[in-house]
Amino acid sequence: MWGNIAIAFILAFVVTFVTTPYTMKIAKKVGAIDIPKDERRAHKKSIPKFGGPAVILGFLISTIYLLIVMSTENTINIFGPQEYWKKLLGFLMGILVISAFCIVDDIKTIKPITKLIGQVLGAICIVVSGIRIDGITLPFLNFPEMHEITSILLTIAWIIIVTNAINLIDGLDGLSSGISVISAISLLVIFVLNGSSLISIVLITALAGALVGFLPFNFTPARTFIGDTGSNFLGFSLAVISILGSAKTYTAAVIVLPLIVLGLPIFDTLWAILRRLIKGKSIKAVFKADKGHLHHKLVEKGFSQKQAVFVLYGISAIFGMFAVILCDSGIWKAISFLLIVIVAVAVGYKNFSVERTGNEQYECTQCKYIYNPKFGNEKAGIAKGTKFDELPEDWVCPVCGEGKDMFQIHE
Repeated sequence: MWGNIAIAFILAFVVTFVTTPYTMKIAKKVGAIDIPKDERRAHKKSIPKFGGPAVILGFLISTIYLLIVMSTENTINIFGPQEYWKKLLGFLMGILVISAFCIVDDIKTIKPITKLIGQVLGAICIVVSGIRIDGITLPFLNFPEMHEITSILLTIAWIIIVTNAINLIDGLDGLSSGISVISAISLLVIFVLNGSSLISIVLITALAGALVGFLPFNFTPARTFIGDTGSNFLGFSLAVISILGSAKTYTAAVIVLPLIVLGLPIFDTLWAILRRLIKGKSIKAVFKADKGHLHHKLVEKGFSQKQAVFVLYGISAIFGMFAVILCDSGIWKAISFLLIVIVAVAVGYKNFSVERTGNEQYECTQCKYIYNPKFGNEKAGIAKGTKFDELPEDWVCPVCGEGKDMFQIHE
C-alpha cells in the first residue's frame, strides 16, 4: 500500500509542477488573468489565474496510472460488488462539469448563480453514480439508514458546501491550496486508520501530491493563482473523496471527521453567508463578495500576507490533528489535545502580539528592498520619519513596483 501511496503522490507532484508554467502561458493567451479591480484583492498587479488545470491534470494522470497498475496486479477490483468503476466515472464526470463552468468563469467571468448551477450538476453526477452519505451513527444523532431522498439531498448539500468553502477562502497567496494540502493529509491518515478502501487512499494522496506540486508557484509572492477552476475542483474532490473513504463500519466518519478537518473553511463560509444575509437583508446579498473573511480580518489586524496564511495553516492543522486523534484515540484524548493547544496559544499570544510602534523597517518580499521610516522615500515624495502605516495606499516599492501588501516587517 505504501508503495502505491508514494507513487500516487510523486507522480501527481511531478506532473503538476511541470505543467503549471504552461498554464501560466495559456492564461495570458486566453485572458485568464486576475486584474486587481477592487480593494478586496490582496495583490496589486495582474496575475494568471489558470493553475487549476495543472492540478487537475496531475491528479487525473496519477490516479488513472495507479488504477491501471493496481488492476493489472489484482490489487483492486473496480468491477467488483462495490462498483467502483461506476463511482469513479461519476467522479470524473462531476469534475468535467464543474471544470467546464469554472474555466469559462476564469476567462470571461460568469454570475455566481451560474457557477452554483454547475456545482449542483456536478453533485448530481456523484449521487447518480452511487456515491452517497447513506447514514450517520452518533450517540446524539443516530440515522444508520436514511431515506433515499434524504441521502441524496444531504450528499448534494455536503458537496456544494465544501466546494464553496474552499472557493471562498481562496483570498491570499497559497491559502486555499495550502489548507487543502493539510486537509488532504489529515484525511489520508484517517483513511489509513479507518481501514478505508485503497482507491480512496490513492485519490486523496494524488490530490495532496498535485497541490504540493502547485504550491511553489502559488505561495507568496504568487506567480500564478489556482483560479475558480482549481478552488472548485479542490472543494469538490475533498467532499467526494471524504464520502468514498469512509468505511461502513465507521459511519460517523462520513460527515463528522471530514467536517472537523475542513472546519476552518466551512466556518468561514457559514459566517460569510450569515454576515451577508444580515447586512444585505436578502438572498442576493449572499452572492456579493466582501472583505469580511478571516484572512481579510487578519491582514486588517496588521499581519502580512505570509503571516496571515501561516496563522490559518496552523488553525487548519489543529483541526486536522483533532480529527485524527478523535478517530484513533477517542473523544477524551482529542479534547485534551485541544485544551493543551488552547493553553499554549493563550500563553504565547502575549509575546506574539507585541505592540508595534509603526517605526519598524519593512522588506519587500519580491526584491528585498527595505523601507526605513528614518529615511522615508524622498523620490516618491515621502518625507523622512513617515511610518509605514502612514504611506499612501497607492505607494509602491521604488525598486520593483510591488504594492504595500507585499511588504513584511524586516527582522
